[in-house]
Amino acid sequence: MASILCGVDLGGTKLGIGLVTEGGDILDQGTWHDHVTRRPDDLMDDIALRVRDLLKRNGFGVGDLRGICVGTAGHLRFRDGVVITMSNLPGYKGYPIRDRLAERLGTRIVVDNDANAQAWGEYLHGAGAGFRNMVFMTISTQIGAGIVLEGRLLRGMTGTAGEIGHSIVDPSGELLCPCGNRGCLISLASGVAIPGAVKRGLLAGTKSDLIDLAGLGSATLDGEFIARGLASGDRLCAGVMADFARYIGIGVYNIFQILNPEAVVLGGGLMNWGAPFLEGIRTTVTGLARDMMYEEMRILPSACAAPGLVGAASLVLGD
Repeated sequence: MASILCGVDLGGTKLGIGLVTEGGDILDQGTWHDHVTRRPDDLMDDIALRVRDLLKRNGFGVGDLRGICVGTAGHLRFRDGVVITMSNLPGYKGYPIRDRLAERLGTRIVVDNDANAQAWGEYLHGAGAGFRNMVFMTISTQIGAGIVLEGRLLRGMTGTAGEIGHSIVDPSGELLCPCGNRGCLISLASGVAIPGAVKRGLLAGTKSDLIDLAGLGSATLDGEFIARGLASGDRLCAGVMADFARYIGIGVYNIFQILNPEAVVLGGGLMNWGAPFLEGIRTTVTGLARDMMYEEMRILPSACAAPGLVGAASLVLGD
């Protein structure tokens, strides 16, 4: 039997499916954006059809697979392959993704959180290679983490370990997180926090060449907006980046104190802000750790190509 792996990256805006070798090389992949309005059972039909088509296109069949892993942004009961909650796709609460997909494809199915999948990809094939203890932190629309300790993923009691985005880094803060609490890292330093951060900067009197208060209602305020401002030297965007780096640094520092890993790998769309953002995070961590860090904990950018797909596919090798 050929040693072919299949990864499914099920996100709120994108569905990716890829065939991957055990060495982490992508043989073929496809991306779709028409899944958001699908009912869960209909989407499982679509995924099964697209997996079969991808296999056929490359001269394989389902019997050639070691298994399929679905990485998704939802909270999961890992042992059961069941969604607890999924905020970015409706209708999945309590849905048994693993069993429904297994019924359609007749092969081994693993379902896990997408941050765990990305962490596993980085551990095997990216910046985390060579470290027995590492944490992958994704900084994107929201914030999450996957934890590898002594070469194994730490999933916790139900499978939701690593939700660093819901750690409270500003307990006296007024900013409300999507979870309902105040002061969560997500509410202060993720994609969903950018519009509020821009507005607060403008209200505080920081000047911007890209936007003013009158334009707030019509502008798309996201990571790409901040990146454009950073490239042009915009003061407001530089301030947003600095604030985000400080809060992410606090989160990474907390990871250091709780887990003491050899490395923390940072990925996700906001890491496209570049070297100054990464250095700001590192500076915050070292400033807080001071002489408590006896051996250097590496803080590294992601180095795995397509970690969502490669990591998801590779989870079959670790379980």
